[in-house]
Amino acid sequence: MQAWAKNQKIGLSMLKFMGDPSGELTKELDMELTHEGPRGKGLFGRCKRHALYILNGEIKAIRISEKPDDPAGDDDPSLTLVESIIEAIESE
Repeated sequence: MQAWAKNQKIGLSMLKFMGDPSGELTKELDMELTHEGPRGKGLFGRCKRHALYILNGEIKAIRISEKPDDPAGDDDPSLTLVESIIEAIESE
């Protein structure tokens, strides 16, 4: 995760990159992608494309990019992009 953060030039920002190799957090957040499309390609336990705004340990906003015809949110990830999260933060 640190290499990804470095690649994205996150540096010492307020963002925190976290891995979930066993899928525990993914399951607890109910973010496991169970649609047949990705599973049919061997992608088991994949996490839905999502972004969380967490303040002092409390989840303030959750954004999930998924649609019936795009369960992974690959075609339209806009809900999980920075603009959407900034909008969530500003609405607090």
